[in-house]
Amino acid sequence: MEKLIINSYEEFAAHLGEDLGQSEWLLIDQQRINLFADATLDHQWIHVDTERAAKESPYKSTIAHGYLTLSVLPYLWDQIVEVNNIKMLVNYGMDKMRFGQPVITGSRVRLVTKLHNIQDIRGICKAEIRFKIEIEGQRKPALEGIASFLYYFN
Repeated sequence: MEKLIINSYEEFAAHLGEDLGQSEWLLIDQQRINLFADATLDHQWIHVDTERAAKESPYKSTIAHGYLTLSVLPYLWDQIVEVNNIKMLVNYGMDKMRFGQPVITGSRVRLVTKLHNIQDIRGICKAEIRFKIEIEGQRKPALEGIASFLYYFN
């Protein structure tokens, strides 16, 4: 997959309403989940206790934290778009974000994106990206919403 290269606000704005692309698949394994649990201090059994989850979870497995799924969005976004000539990028916010279904340990996810809206706010580019984090082999996404980024072009 080839990255979309953006060098200016005008180049970015030319893609309004378009699909921007999709990332590669990323494995969500137990090690990644355990590391996220350690980083966030969220050690709920459904995420980290594989034996208990096999017996008591409706999924018969541990599942990724919803916020772990969200946290890989910047990594996956970077596989889709390369924005050049910027001083700074700021994660600005999330709108209409919904968790559709859990990511069962051992699943692979990818990001699918579309440029929902773009504005020039006093020289700062506010890009609103409609996104879905899909689970390989599943119809319903793990997560979807609109991510807003502020790009400070040179």
